[in-house]
Amino acid sequence: MNRQPILQPGVSYTFSKYFELSYAPADILLELGCTYLRSQLQLPKYEGEINCIDFLNRYLPRNLKYVNPISEAARREVLIAPTLLEICAETQSELNIEYPVNVNKFLKGSFDYFISSSNALIVIEAKQSDLSRGFTQLAVELIALDLWIDSPVTALYGAVTTGEDWRFGIFYRQEKKVIQDIKLYRVPEELESLLRVLIGILNKPIEQN
Repeated sequence: MNRQPILQPGVSYTFSKYFELSYAPADILLELGCTYLRSQLQLPKYEGEINCIDFLNRYLPRNLKYVNPISEAARREVLIAPTLLEICAETQSELNIEYPVNVNKFLKGSFDYFISSSNALIVIEAKQSDLSRGFTQLAVELIALDLWIDSPVTALYGAVTTGEDWRFGIFYRQEKKVIQDIKLYRVPEELESLLRVLIGILNKPIEQN
């Protein structure tokens, strides 16, 4: 017996719709022509001096002290956006907020944050603080980004975050494969490690096919 498709031909799917699907991410991505697995990623890490580290080490704990990040808006405004703005200033990259994309009826919507540099990085806020379903949405957005941008890079990077927990993923374009990192980066405890990964991704030399 053939399995019924998850994605219905006559239905339009925005990125946020994938967060609502209860199916396994591997099954969802298979219908988009990609594979999925979980592993410990060897992410690029910046080894130089980080100018914003002292500021964020003061700023983020202070925000957590005075603002309870229980709402999505609070998490974005007091934790996620300040971190990404400092990273963009550090790397001279452009930060796009609510960046609209329309590839086809299965791949459309807006990236919460899209940073454009020699390498591209998507960051999404995990709705309802659910990193698992949030990663499914991130994986779909990475697939859409692959079809949206004209770039010679072989891998696309993304992160899903609650503002306090961050998880990365990579989409290998030639293999059509998404890998979810099993490691979580915790803020503020692992802030410096997180920043080194974010800067490392954006400063990573382009690897062409």
